[in-house]
Amino acid sequence: MNDAMITFGPVASRRLGNSLGINNIRPKVCTYSCVYCQVGRTLQMEIEPRHFFEPPEIHARTARRLAALTSQGGVVDCLTFVPDGEPTLDSRMGEAIEQLQALGIKIGVITNGSLLWRPEVRQAVAKAQWVSVKVDSVDPRCWRRINRPHPKLRLEEVLQGIEAFARDFTGELVTETMLVAGLNDKPDNIRAVADFLAKIQPARAYLAAPIRPPAEKWVRTPDESVMAAAHHLFTEKLAQVEYLLGFEQSCAVVGDDLAEEILGITAVHPLREETVSSLLKARKNGRQILNELLKSKKLILVEYEGHRFLVRKLR
Repeated sequence: MNDAMITFGPVASRRLGNSLGINNIRPKVCTYSCVYCQVGRTLQMEIEPRHFFEPPEIHARTARRLAALTSQGGVVDCLTFVPDGEPTLDSRMGEAIEQLQALGIKIGVITNGSLLWRPEVRQAVAKAQWVSVKVDSVDPRCWRRINRPHPKLRLEEVLQGIEAFARDFTGELVTETMLVAGLNDKPDNIRAVADFLAKIQPARAYLAAPIRPPAEKWVRTPDESVMAAAHHLFTEKLAQVEYLLGFEQSCAVVGDDLAEEILGITAVHPLREETVSSLLKARKNGRQILNELLKSKKLILVEYEGHRFLVRKLR
C-alpha cells in the first residue's frame, strides 16, 4: 500500500498551517451523508466504531512521509485526522493518536461530532490537541435534511455528546457550521445554532459555505448578504467568529508516484484545476499522468460555481 493511501498533503490550511492529513477510514464510511459533502454521497453508513488500520501502520507511514518532507525542506504544523469518512468510527483512533504524539507535532481531529455521546469516543478524541466539531443545525428536521444522518442517531443525543466533550476537553475546540441556501440559512436556524455554540464556547466558530462540488448538484451557496447576517448573529453570542471560505493555497507532493499522490489528496480534498496545474509543472510527464487518471475515470472533472475541480471517483 502506498503511503498516500493513509497520509496526504500537507495541504495549506488557514486553521492549521501546513496540515498533513491522515485518512484512517476506508472510503467512504460515515455516520452522515451530508448533501454538501465534497467527497460525494456516503457509500456505507455506520454508527458502530470498528477497526480499520493498525495504529503502528498509521504511525510508520506518517513517520516516513514526514521524513520525506523534511528531506525536501518541508514543514508540517499539524497531523490531522480528516479522512473521507467520519474519523471517530475508527475504534483504535485513540491508540493511533497516542503513538503519533511521539513525533512531536500537534495532532488535530476534524469530526462531525455525531458519536461524541459515546464516552469511549470522547476519551479517544480528547487525546488530540485541536478538535473541530460540526454543528449545522440544532433543529431535528433541518438536521436530517442537510446532514442525512444514520437513522439510529438522535440529534438531542448528538448535541449532548458535544456539550459533554466541550466541558472536559483541555485542548483547542473549534466549530464549523456549513450553510446551504434554502436549507439552514434562515435567521432562526442560525440564531439557534449560535445559542447552542454559546453553551460550549469554542475558541473559534467558523461559518462555511459549499465552495467545492457537493454530493448533490442542487446544493448552492447562500448569498453574500446571508453570510454577512449569519456572521453578525454569531458574533452576538460568540467571541471569535470567522468565515471558512478560502480554497486550498497549495499542497505538497512527495515521492515518485504522482498518480497515487494526487489520488490520495483528492480522496478527501477536491482540487481546483489551477492548483493541480502548478503541481504538474515540476514533474516530468505530469500532464500525461493526469490525462491517464481522467481517461481511466479515477478522477473526474467537475464544474461548480464558475470553477473547475478534479474530484476522486468513488466506486
